[in-house]
Amino acid sequence: VAQSPQTSRAVADRTRGAMATDMADESELYPIAILIDELKNEDIQLRLNSIRRLSTIATALGHERTRCELVPFLNESIDDEDEVLLAMAEELGKFVPHVGGAQHATCLIQPLETLCTVEETSVRERAVDSLNQVASALSTEHLLAHFVPLVKRLATADWFTSRISACSLFTVAYPRLSAPTRTELRSTFRQLCRDDTPMVRRAASSALGAFAAVLEKDVLKTELMPLFVSLSSDEQDSVRLLAVENCVALGRLLPPEDALSAVLPATRSAATDKSWRVRYVVAEQFVELCDALGAQVTQAELVPAFVKLLRDHEPEVRTAAAFKATGVCERLTGVGKGGPDGAAAGPADSPRLQLVLDQVMPCVQELCRDGSQHVRAAMASVIMGLAPILGKQQTIDLLLPLILQLLRDEYPEVRLNVISRLHAVNAVIGVELLAQSLLPAVVQLAEDRQWRVRLAIIEYVPLLAQQLGVELFDAELSQLCTSWLGDCVHTIRECAILNLKQLISVFGSEWAQQRLLPEVAKAKSNSNYLQRMTALLTARLLADALPIDMLCSMLLPLTLELATDTVPNIRFNAAKTLIAMVPLLNSGGQASLVQARVRPVLVQLVSDADADVQYYAQQALDLTAE
Repeated sequence: VAQSPQTSRAVADRTRGAMATDMADESELYPIAILIDELKNEDIQLRLNSIRRLSTIATALGHERTRCELVPFLNESIDDEDEVLLAMAEELGKFVPHVGGAQHATCLIQPLETLCTVEETSVRERAVDSLNQVASALSTEHLLAHFVPLVKRLATADWFTSRISACSLFTVAYPRLSAPTRTELRSTFRQLCRDDTPMVRRAASSALGAFAAVLEKDVLKTELMPLFVSLSSDEQDSVRLLAVENCVALGRLLPPEDALSAVLPATRSAATDKSWRVRYVVAEQFVELCDALGAQVTQAELVPAFVKLLRDHEPEVRTAAAFKATGVCERLTGVGKGGPDGAAAGPADSPRLQLVLDQVMPCVQELCRDGSQHVRAAMASVIMGLAPILGKQQTIDLLLPLILQLLRDEYPEVRLNVISRLHAVNAVIGVELLAQSLLPAVVQLAEDRQWRVRLAIIEYVPLLAQQLGVELFDAELSQLCTSWLGDCVHTIRECAILNLKQLISVFGSEWAQQRLLPEVAKAKSNSNYLQRMTALLTARLLADALPIDMLCSMLLPLTLELATDTVPNIRFNAAKTLIAMVPLLNSGGQASLVQARVRPVLVQLVSDADADVQYYAQQALDLTAE
């Protein structure tokens, strides 16, 4: 709604004058007057700030003046930047209480209708959301008198943006209207589904699933299904791809026999569509399609379509399908998250498992060797989930070679995806086979050139330790865990320390005393100050995980020795470590040790030449006085 600058200023001045009446003498309302004035300020940030505080202005004005002055003023102010209009559309949706409740909410329809016609998509979508909020508060009488005419005006407007907005306004009002009015609305929606503009048909297709959920069952079959069929075969792929989501929605709403006759053909057609974007959406929604159409249809009809998607000539489609491989197999076999009621089921029955082995697994093997690194990364992220489905023997025969192949992949993300999900395989194949087959690959990846891969291995180690047991872990991984303390990447060193803390909770403090703490103690004499710093950080983080005798005999001497280091960073980190240790020593009955050995060192550090060392030393010294 365009206005001349003179008209806009006149409206603003007149409205500001009316709204500011009786406010000038009330100092507490002065900030409100400023907000009102900023609604037409030349600075967009000031206007935006004021719009976002419309609720504050409305509360100050009261219900009547908000309806009679503020809302008309806003309606006159819609010639503004998109960012301001977006904020206005959002605020108006929350304005029903400020205009006096549902009986006066119809005054909000006009500015929101205007916002529904602008070119910016985000503004229209927010205005539609707000209109639906307002409509849900309206009485049936007001719906019929104000909201339904609004929907009809937008749906028959000349400019396509209005018709796009109209598509999403049917659902909220339809259940509360009389039969004749419902018939009119369905006729209007039918016109939008057949609109000449592809963007309008796309919007209608996007809204079809939600509209179907509120329709009568007989009307759904007789009137909406023909529209669904028409949109699913639209000449524009941007319209057809939305039909996939409608397949999911309608599959859930229709009886099985109707879903089989109407939704299944559209699903099969979309899965072989000439546009890769449509096939991509089918692959992305395939698990939802399986759930909507049921287990029998999935086994009998959808598996061939899924196999075609896994072997699609477009890598984007193969990637999307690969992500869904485990989910589809769960629904085929009834094992795992896709089992009955979402619970983990027992071993799959033979015919269902055979379907997975014959149809899906050959595709999985191909995708693990795919030329696209993104396809292999997608497969690596889900392949572990196949282990509970296939069972131990098939996992050993079919999955383990593929997992080892992916662990050696040249693309870091592929290796990373496998490592982060190895625990699913451990539970199926057992510790012995894990040690024989996967552990060598894990050890090799622990020295991977990509630090994120090394990080993933570190995070996986505590779980691996639980499954391997202390003897096998000491033989294969113990030395590796301490070697990470010397890694060149700080994040790796920090994570390695946290990893050691978790290992102590698994194997106990005696294991730490024998295998871990001697290695940490060696670092105190390392020529590289970063290694000495890591030793201090290790002592600080492990202090509360070890018995008090080990703290006194091993970690405290290390810390006190490094408190006299030549590097200031080492000295103030030693002071920080003592801040963590002193309360533990005091509560553990070692107050005399604190006074005899710790306090003298801290007294010396308080007079250190470095300000940071002084600061942390004083903090630790204060704790010794307590």
